[in-house]
Amino acid sequence: MKKLVFILAAILSFNVQAQSSQKAEKLLNEVSSKVQSYDNMVIEFKYALENTAENVSQEARGDVSIDGEKYVLNLMGTTQMFDGKKIYTIIPEDEEINISSYVEEDSNSITPSKMFSFYEEGYNYEMDITQSVKGREIQYVKLTPKDSNAEIKNILLGIDKQTKHIYNLIQTQDNGTKITITVKSFKTDQPLAKNLFTFDEARYSDYYINRID
Repeated sequence: MKKLVFILAAILSFNVQAQSSQKAEKLLNEVSSKVQSYDNMVIEFKYALENTAENVSQEARGDVSIDGEKYVLNLMGTTQMFDGKKIYTIIPEDEEINISSYVEEDSNSITPSKMFSFYEEGYNYEMDITQSVKGREIQYVKLTPKDSNAEIKNILLGIDKQTKHIYNLIQTQDNGTKITITVKSFKTDQPLAKNLFTFDEARYSDYYINRID
């Protein structure tokens, strides 16, 4: 009898997890579909990094403009631009620019252009808690890497249930580091400058350019 109860409990638990995964997948797909309907996005955000054990705490404001795969990210005094082929990291403080080719299969990081689709490969996901934030109902989805050796322990993606926009992303790493990105402003279909995603080397004649292949 005890064995039968255990089996029934295991089946019930599996069904609940499967339903949670299906609900999470449906919500994530709704977010992705909503994002793909926009011509572009301009997002202002708050970035926070914390590691209690190492006594490390950082906070900064940033912004990113995204058009398809292309993006321009400004954070902590550094600008990173992706024109669809190369990544340009501009560091004014050091008067240095790093230029590297983007290789899709070699990139495991969550870039701005992949923020709304990174979950599609390499993660298991399930519904997590719901929180009320300033009158907004935020549904969290928990993503766990399928790779047991991944540096990322898990990611919590907070989604506004009404707008289907991402409110925040909380990434916890195996070393205890927690990175939180909170969206402060989300604008779509903006009149972006035509040359926004074009790197003009002539503007940086005094900079050291490091070309990384």
